[in-house]
Amino acid sequence: MSSMLFAPTVEAQAHCDLPCGVYDPAQARIEAESIKALIAKVNDSDDPDFRTRAVLIKEQRSELVKHHLWVLWTDYFKAPHFEKYPQLHTLFNEATKLAGAGGTKGTLDAGVADELLAKIDEIAGIFWETKKA
Repeated sequence: MSSMLFAPTVEAQAHCDLPCGVYDPAQARIEAESIKALIAKVNDSDDPDFRTRAVLIKEQRSELVKHHLWVLWTDYFKAPHFEKYPQLHTLFNEATKLAGAGGTKGTLDAGVADELLAKIDEIAGIFWETKKA
């Protein structure tokens, strides 16, 4: 019995509790749209408490964008996709960086949010092409 208490455990994480096969770049896009809206709200407000709350939420949404993109990048897209669309790795890398500390997580520049949305749209275009195949 005591050996069971001290047995090593394995931790696993996934987009859901079971590999369901349901993927959609819209999840990342919705969070990125929220980021853009929050940036506008922060820039339009003089209330320091509101601005602090909005920035914290913007940073959380940026993390969610990265999470949703990583799930697509690592779980949905497979080697044949990367062979057919050689720019895909670069698109994901650029998009996740745009959602990171050097991007929407660390700035109040709406232009950066627009760049992120554009990258997500490029990824979505490829995603939907692969779904037709």
